[in-house]
Amino acid sequence: MRGRLTLLVGATTSLVLVAFLVPLALLVHTVAHDRAVSSAAIEARALSAVATGDKAALNTAVQRANAGEPFPVTVFRPDGTVIGEPAEETPAVRLARTGRTLNAELPDGGIEVLFSVGAAEGTSVIRVYVSPEQLRAGVYRAWLILALLGVALLGFSLLVANRLARSLVRSIDELALTSRRLAEGDLTARARLGGPPEISAVAGTLNTLATRISDLLVRERERVADLSHRVRTPLTALRLDAESLRDPAERERLENSVVALERAVTRTINDARRPARDGGRCDAARVVRERVEFWSVLAEDQERPMTVELPEHPLLVGLPEDELEPAVDALLGNVFAHTPDGTGFAVRLRERRDADGGGAILVVEDEGPGLPESATERGTSGAGSSGLGLDIARRAAETTGGSLTAESPAGARITLLLGGPVDA
Repeated sequence: MRGRLTLLVGATTSLVLVAFLVPLALLVHTVAHDRAVSSAAIEARALSAVATGDKAALNTAVQRANAGEPFPVTVFRPDGTVIGEPAEETPAVRLARTGRTLNAELPDGGIEVLFSVGAAEGTSVIRVYVSPEQLRAGVYRAWLILALLGVALLGFSLLVANRLARSLVRSIDELALTSRRLAEGDLTARARLGGPPEISAVAGTLNTLATRISDLLVRERERVADLSHRVRTPLTALRLDAESLRDPAERERLENSVVALERAVTRTINDARRPARDGGRCDAARVVRERVEFWSVLAEDQERPMTVELPEHPLLVGLPEDELEPAVDALLGNVFAHTPDGTGFAVRLRERRDADGGGAILVVEDEGPGLPESATERGTSGAGSSGLGLDIARRAAETTGGSLTAESPAGARITLLLGGPVDA
């Protein structure tokens, strides 16, 4: 934008200078031409008083004029004699003998000024020659001055335009930088109020918008945190019910489930109260193994065949452990929620080799009835649930630059593509 504004001002200034300097240059040429011709005419008129007098006096006057004046003088007498600078009697001279005073252009580019002087013995013609150099005297110097003046004016206009454009573009760049910081999650970014009034107004509106977004996010986090906190009351009742069971194995299983649920609620409250963060890492193999062990108890109770393929070595992904666990739980919980008891499923985790930063690919597939077309849409569920499970997993994958795909070739297959750590 800065270059375009400077170019626009330069083009406009150039047009103005051309429209001004070209006529002025032509005028300078015309003035120099007329000045030379006028000077020659004055010289010819000055000799007209002695042109019809004594020949010796005329000869002396012509010699004096040729010695002191820049224009050569020739006098054509009625008797055919020529006094002064030798010159050819041109048709214009013969025309001047009829009593006319005129200026005639010559083939070499010069001009002869002819002044007719009548007398009793005939008409004499005073010829003053103006060379092409005399017609252009001072013209080239004036043109050079005009050209230098035009270049100076053009350079000055470009300098002023560049400074103005730089101040304008600087304000726009600051707005763009503030917008970029806000888009990246830095809600403390504010634009500087300065520059042209229009840009300053946009900066003020952007700052108001950023403040409004910050307020809305704070209120939303508090609302989610309050909602999550309300879940603690029924969780306490569940814990008491679990402790009242007489079967130790059943009591331990329910207590472990309640502890896991309380941990998830606490994590939700903490996540809701703190700003969103990027980055982090964890060992996906360890997290998936722990979550599979947790769900394996329920799978055994429901007589679900389970196939697990996990690498023995650590598999780093660019996601914190407290964000990967809910994603894995969402995929495994989806199997238990949407397939009947006894339906087998498989969990496979392998290293991602299609990206330079590493990562992992988690595949959870079951032998159930498959997924509806809208299964991956947020808030959509075919089993009466909230429909947020797959969306949680999808957002976790997208945080790392990955993705989630859902297929139903024979049953359901969910593929979670996780990116590697940013600093890997």
